[in-house]
Amino acid sequence: MKAAAVDRSPLSTPTTLAESVAQQRESLANLLREPLALAAQACSRAWPSRAGLNAALAHALNGLPACKYMYALDTRAVQLSDNITREGLIEIDYNRDRSNRPYMNEAVPNQGFLLSQAYISLRAKRPSLTAIQIVRDDDGRVLGFVGADFDLRDLPITGRLYDEPTYWRQIKGDPAIRGAVFHQTRSDSQMDLHLDTVLGVMEELMTDRGIFHGKLHFSSSRATIWLVDDPYYYRLLDIDALTDPDTCLTYPRRPYPNTAAVPKDKIRPVLDGLRALRFMDETFYLRAGSLNIFNGMVGLTFSCDGSHYLPWDEFLSKGYDFWASGKALG
Repeated sequence: MKAAAVDRSPLSTPTTLAESVAQQRESLANLLREPLALAAQACSRAWPSRAGLNAALAHALNGLPACKYMYALDTRAVQLSDNITREGLIEIDYNRDRSNRPYMNEAVPNQGFLLSQAYISLRAKRPSLTAIQIVRDDDGRVLGFVGADFDLRDLPITGRLYDEPTYWRQIKGDPAIRGAVFHQTRSDSQMDLHLDTVLGVMEELMTDRGIFHGKLHFSSSRATIWLVDDPYYYRLLDIDALTDPDTCLTYPRRPYPNTAAVPKDKIRPVLDGLRALRFMDETFYLRAGSLNIFNGMVGLTFSCDGSHYLPWDEFLSKGYDFWASGKALG
């Protein structure tokens, strides 16, 4: 396996989920390389004695506080040691064939160390990963491998949380819904019939009542909202609440956040844009739309079950004609 070039510069904030995962994996690999190399050296001196390998691995386990199991494998991936744990030996795994496990089907780089891709463990059914180190004799011949299993919950988080991307993303939905889209026609929901009032209430909530994320479910006549004062819980507003302006009195007045990515005076144009997409066509129409004022993203889910996430200003710049043409619904 050809190793990718590693950026040795100081860690920067990752900009995508993939970058965050790669950064975390590189940090973990750096923590594990030396202890696994030392474990392999100790095992090479005891090879292939079951008792000797058990003793070497038990000592090595002390240098890997997050490790759940350690074991030694021959070149066919058959286990030569017991499973070594902090609670003692698991003898049932002696002579176990691990050749079909995901970590034994990845190519080990020339340097002899591999941090596997995460997988679901057989026994605990938990996300896990395994570090593999080649064991060599004094002449450099491969004797086998040392394996160290980790539960992801026990590993230190060394990477940095990525920033949610703010570019346009399109996600296709259920093929069954997409295939039947021409056999359906939009029916007026209760929200459709009272949309002036609904949008007025929603605008007030988002501009002056501390609602930072709101999603309108046009087809089912409901909304879900999140408050800056209580961000861990969402509220569900039914059509009675959405058509009663007194609902706004439930939520205290709050100044519009100066950290919001969406200007206060653009909330209503975005909501009006959602209205336009709801009625743009009897076959292709908006089923649900959302706005988050902090990340500045508009979420759209259409009747074909396709979804779009795009910046608020790009959403407004496209205009009705772009969506009505069907170019983005493909």
